[in-house]
Amino acid sequence: MFRYILKRLAMLIPVLFGVSLVSFSLLQIVPGDPAVLLAGEDANPDFIEAVRKEYGFDQPLTVQYVRFVSRAVQGDFGVSIRNREPVINLLKQRFAFTIQLSFLSILIAAFIGLIAGVISATRQYSIFDNLSMVGALFGISMPIFWLGLLLMLVFSVHLRWLPAGGSGELRHLILPAVALGAASAAVIARMTRASMLEVIRQDYIRTARANGLREWVVIYKHALKNAMIPVITVFGLEFGYMLGGAVLTETVFSLPGIGRLMVEGIFQRDYAVVQRLRRGPGVDDPGGRHLRAGEPADGHCVCLFRPQNPL
Repeated sequence: MFRYILKRLAMLIPVLFGVSLVSFSLLQIVPGDPAVLLAGEDANPDFIEAVRKEYGFDQPLTVQYVRFVSRAVQGDFGVSIRNREPVINLLKQRFAFTIQLSFLSILIAAFIGLIAGVISATRQYSIFDNLSMVGALFGISMPIFWLGLLLMLVFSVHLRWLPAGGSGELRHLILPAVALGAASAAVIARMTRASMLEVIRQDYIRTARANGLREWVVIYKHALKNAMIPVITVFGLEFGYMLGGAVLTETVFSLPGIGRLMVEGIFQRDYAVVQRLRRGPGVDDPGGRHLRAGEPADGHCVCLFRPQNPL
């Protein structure tokens, strides 16, 4: 186990280096001068040059990158160009909100996905099975930003049931959590259905039914517990995906999380903020499934669902 952890940590080093290098290079390609953004378009050239020297923008790109990496290794991620605050302080202010949003999203995704997957497996080829799988395909294919706008149009503009944005209360998180968790609910539903179909066809399940156990006991106590092992792994991956996917959700709903902070940093060419956010909590693109924050917890959760034989 210890050797496995060391191996995963060793794999993380080149990934972090590559992500930081690519994101730094992309920021250099983006049109615009950060010194002009800070000083203002009407500022005189001397003041703009002074700002450029103050933040080190006049130095070669290799020097800027090496300076950033050397500070990051020491835990110093610099000061935000726009807010003039340490980047770590900005993360502390925004990260808690993103965690709340992601946690609520995974709860909604798990609730919908598990119920739909179990019922689809126990009623295979029924109308509910076909509808749930079509809905799962719809959820996977639906872009987060489009679904978010659709939810705001229906539930905020027309029905006026829920707010379209803001923070501070649970009701402000419902629409963003549904938009963020829709794709994950579809993945969980499909995985649960496939795993349940495999389990309920086992000999011990047929024997349990032949011994007179009630159907709900067979399904929810024995079959579901054994089928949850691969599904738990998906939970960890999807939670990490949500931390990355929150970039679009928080932007659409104008939420004060790290996703929106990244978007603001990109538009303002705030190098320190963008570089730090691209290195955590996940180290892949928002739609990816590589090294994610939820992965280390999967193995521990699987221990709670060891295979059970009812006989």
